[in-house]
Amino acid sequence: MSTSSQVVPASAGQRLAGKTILITGASAGIGQACALEFALAQPHDLRLILAARRVDTIHEIAAAITKQVGDGVKILPLQLDVSKPDEVRTFVGKLPDEFKNIDILVNNAGGVRGVETAGNIAEDDINVMFDTNVTGLINVTQAVLPIFFARPDGGAGDIVNIGSIAGREPYAGGSIYCATKAAVRSFTDSLRRETIHTKIRVMEIDPGATETEFSVVRFRGDKAKADATYAGMEPLTAQDIAEVIVFNVTRRQNVVIADSLIFPTVQAGTGPANMYRKTA
Repeated sequence: MSTSSQVVPASAGQRLAGKTILITGASAGIGQACALEFALAQPHDLRLILAARRVDTIHEIAAAITKQVGDGVKILPLQLDVSKPDEVRTFVGKLPDEFKNIDILVNNAGGVRGVETAGNIAEDDINVMFDTNVTGLINVTQAVLPIFFARPDGGAGDIVNIGSIAGREPYAGGSIYCATKAAVRSFTDSLRRETIHTKIRVMEIDPGATETEFSVVRFRGDKAKADATYAGMEPLTAQDIAEVIVFNVTRRQNVVIADSLIFPTVQAGTGPANMYRKTA
């Protein structure tokens, strides 16, 4: 085959051109890193909807991204608490016309509260984790799906659900969080089957040990305990996960990287200490 007849593959940036991306939980951690990673991949023709409870923080993130990549990335900071069904039910209808045609949904909002074991878990902690990690994710997905289904050939769009190794390998002191992530995994797998007649791609990203403010929240603000979780090892960063997400959604339309389990090189699983190789 002659060089002139060869097809040059599209770059990640080219495949993102003109897209509108909704990221929940965008005020910190993986969500914030995703916003920047998408903007760096396509700094000339992209729209980002950055949703989170902390709207002031999102405005700061938006300004920082614009300063770094320029105004080719249009950013809409959106105050949204995914644990509140009334907010989720109405947010799509309130979007400016320029941002209504969502192409990619990154369901990142979630969290953990406490390390108590069964018998000692506060009801409020149970409700917060399920309302955010499970019900919130499902409700946001259902709010966006009509946009996807309205496209030709049965529908099109990308859904990326952020799960966790905890949804595959439960651990003591994390029973509720692990249960929520197992629920996300089941919902993701079911949704992929329910949309198989369309061009909607459903993907899950399951990070292993990743150092974000997640652990600080888990230990109720005790940073020393959070830091001890990663002592003697080099965990993943939010950017590591964001890079994988951007890679996954920029594959050719016929490719679905359905399931991504991502570890730092020192990790082989979760639970017992021998799952981790100490580096110091």
